[in-house]
Amino acid sequence: MVEALRHRRTLVSLACPVYVELLAGVTAGIINMVWVARLGGDAVAAVAVATNVENLLLGVILVAGSGTTVRVARARGAEDAAALRSAVRGGWAMWALVTPVVAAGGFLMREPLARLVLGGDDGRAVELASGFFAIALPGIAVYFAAHVADGVLKGAGDTRTPMRLSLLANGLILVLDPLFVFGLGLGVRGAAVSTVLGRTAALACGLVVLHRRGLLRRPGTGLTGLAADLRGTATTGLPMSADFLVRMTGALALVAVVARIGVTEVAAYGIATKAMYVATMAFYAVRQAASIHTAHLLGAGRDERRDVGRQALLLAGGLGLTAATALLAAAPWIMRGFGAEGGVADAGTLFLRCVGPYLVLLACFIALGGVFEGGGRARATARVTFCGTVLQLAFATGLSGWGLPGVCLAMALSMTVQCAAMSRMHLRTARPGAVADGAGGRAEASRVRP
Repeated sequence: MVEALRHRRTLVSLACPVYVELLAGVTAGIINMVWVARLGGDAVAAVAVATNVENLLLGVILVAGSGTTVRVARARGAEDAAALRSAVRGGWAMWALVTPVVAAGGFLMREPLARLVLGGDDGRAVELASGFFAIALPGIAVYFAAHVADGVLKGAGDTRTPMRLSLLANGLILVLDPLFVFGLGLGVRGAAVSTVLGRTAALACGLVVLHRRGLLRRPGTGLTGLAADLRGTATTGLPMSADFLVRMTGALALVAVVARIGVTEVAAYGIATKAMYVATMAFYAVRQAASIHTAHLLGAGRDERRDVGRQALLLAGGLGLTAATALLAAAPWIMRGFGAEGGVADAGTLFLRCVGPYLVLLACFIALGGVFEGGGRARATARVTFCGTVLQLAFATGLSGWGLPGVCLAMALSMTVQCAAMSRMHLRTARPGAVADGAGGRAEASRVRP
């Protein structure tokens, strides 16, 4: 009981700041949307699609950010300074490898990209989106660097500093947006400039924190050692990135299935899923907390994945049940709060009232996935996510004749299968208190030592 309470308190203390940080990340796009809304529909469309592209690119840098978090947490648990330096070097090496490709490639392909995400439209919106990309995509270097810096801090057990840095960036964007969008007359480009500047200031503060804590000291190492660091980060982070990208792709594909039902349902589904972000961000916060805590314990040679998993399930399941109840009771007011009326409001209300079982299952799956990630078994989670996404699309296609309730049923059925698969694998883990094996404990730290 004492150990269970300790695990629960640790998860809560790690997850709460992460939740605020995740919400702040979503808020950045909303701030830009609010200010450019005065410029007309084309401007809103341009910023909306640009934000969606950035969310997709987040999956790319998760290789460095999440991989660094887990490796740093393990090294911290093992009290291995060499492994810690290796983890930090690997994260920044991955950033240096990925960023030029995305930033330069995105800048050069900004017009075709804008046309692609806007469905081939050659109007004003494409021009505005291209202008936004011309600044935002080179500026993605700052966004990616911030994720690596956050990954180091989280792995070191500090989730509060990334939260504060995210709030700082958003506060600056809120102040700078009207200055650049209207004051300097830059319009949509001004929103991109203010976003990059706000994030740059926050990143600078983050680097100062890392320097003061000695987490930026990188002793010289040869190309062979750097390649090993990079390989360690890629091996750890790629499955997490794949899991995110598969889930994002599945969500986009599900919109196409909903579109077969009708335009009203697409609009209702789009609003309802945005309302659900408040809940799903909490689930992902628990996931990150479980990943950090599990990796730290394994690094210290303690395999307590069963106990951590149990507490993560209880915490996330409670959050999922609370969210489902809130959506069931407040669905009409939520839809009206987003400006929905008539058929859209009715369809969205029905969806939110039917999606509860899926939310509870999703919360449990996401939280347990954090234990797998921290325990070095992220590939298993990615495989389950892929199979579950395929099942979800198949079920949704078959049940779409029942409208949005049919889509909700499809989502719940596929998530039931995913939870069953994850639970089965989790039950095979070592019993609480066992000494961690080489995959997660000190042996891992010794293997990544430069």
